[in-house]
Amino acid sequence: MPNLILANLTAEIEANVRRALAEDMGSGDITAQLIPAERLAQASVITREAAVICGTAWVDAVFRQLDSRVTVHWQVRDGERVTPNQPLFHLEGPARALLSGERSALNFLQTLSAVATRCQHYADLVHDTAVKLLDTRKTLPGLRLAQKYAVTCGGCHNHRIGLYDAFLIKENHIAACGGIAQAVKAAHHIAPGKPVEVEVESLEELQQALAAGADIVMLDELSLDDMRRAVALTQGRAKLEASGGVNESTLRAIAETGVDYISIGTLTKDVKAVDLSMRLSL
Repeated sequence: MPNLILANLTAEIEANVRRALAEDMGSGDITAQLIPAERLAQASVITREAAVICGTAWVDAVFRQLDSRVTVHWQVRDGERVTPNQPLFHLEGPARALLSGERSALNFLQTLSAVATRCQHYADLVHDTAVKLLDTRKTLPGLRLAQKYAVTCGGCHNHRIGLYDAFLIKENHIAACGGIAQAVKAAHHIAPGKPVEVEVESLEELQQALAAGADIVMLDELSLDDMRRAVALTQGRAKLEASGGVNESTLRAIAETGVDYISIGTLTKDVKAVDLSMRLSL
């Protein structure tokens, strides 16, 4: 279950930004029309709080799509930790474009930086262990790749991207297929070579998943003692992923059981936007 390698996000970023600008601009920014079209301006953006930055390419795309005459001068890069009141970037160009693009640009930057910041915080808590922290599909609709990219900027890792790139066989799938063995067998037949993960709720189900040939077994809300037993039982025959009941107070203990992965929905779901501020000067 390697990190997602987002080799080329260009098309995704452009599409994200087009939708955001269409939503915000509509038929046009009527307030910006108060300013003469030829007037040039500068602006600076700072962070009001400590954060891990992510989303620079989205900011670039906002101003590029609005007016190619706008230049963006970055003083930080994705994945960089910043401190309160630190300058992030400087803008130069038509005042109308700077003001029209402000909200969309900061929305992307504050949201993706929030994800990266949360991920870095969790990654720091287990930095000296071998465990990998994984995101989930609990992402904002339309921004999945953006948020999953932010996860990697914060030092965590990507689970499957969607419903198409790996099997995740859960309780209802197992019931519908008639059992763990039947479900895994069907998965191997439908898409040979695709990773097959099975969610289990007991050590007995773990043994069934191992016997069926699952590549990854998700231990759903097992106790710490049962997680340790699961690691001993598995002996490397499959990767083990812990899920459920994961928070700051439980993370370290779960990591020390010896599981390979811990999946955490809160990496993308329960984040608070980073506080950013832009100031314009003529």
